[in-house]
Amino acid sequence: MDEGLSGLKVLLVDDNQHMRAIVCAILKGVGVRDVREARDGAEGLQALRDWPADIAIVDFRMSPLDGVEFTRLVRNAPDSANPYLPIIMMTGFADRPRVVEARDAGVTELVVKPVTARSVIDRLNAVVFRPRPFVRTADYFGPRRRGIDDVAIDDPDSFGRELRL
Repeated sequence: MDEGLSGLKVLLVDDNQHMRAIVCAILKGVGVRDVREARDGAEGLQALRDWPADIAIVDFRMSPLDGVEFTRLVRNAPDSANPYLPIIMMTGFADRPRVVEARDAGVTELVVKPVTARSVIDRLNAVVFRPRPFVRTADYFGPRRRGIDDVAIDDPDSFGRELRL
């Protein structure tokens, strides 16, 4: 168990109860004690107004408010509780358009389903122990994309070959 993760407050947003149970078990397994669950992005946003999460783990596709729109609102809404909140997005589809859509919304990390304990832990460690600075451009606010200059921030080919943002 990583002592650095035990004090985290994690908001888990997924419309699939089974997936929430799996991810919650992974989080509890590494010592995260404070996990709140929400069934969609709207419920997740309400939870953030009432409870200061340290990290959000959200599903890509949910209804009525999906993970991409949740991320955009967290990053850009005038009444956002924490625009700098690290957001780990889970998706069952890792095709390039979805990865780019998530990245451009301001997602911090991406986990491809089916999730594994290792993939969730790796992304948690990344946002906790290796946080990236945030940048703002005319049409983007979120974590700096890996390994690129600010000049290239809008280049969709700049995120490399990995499924990491």
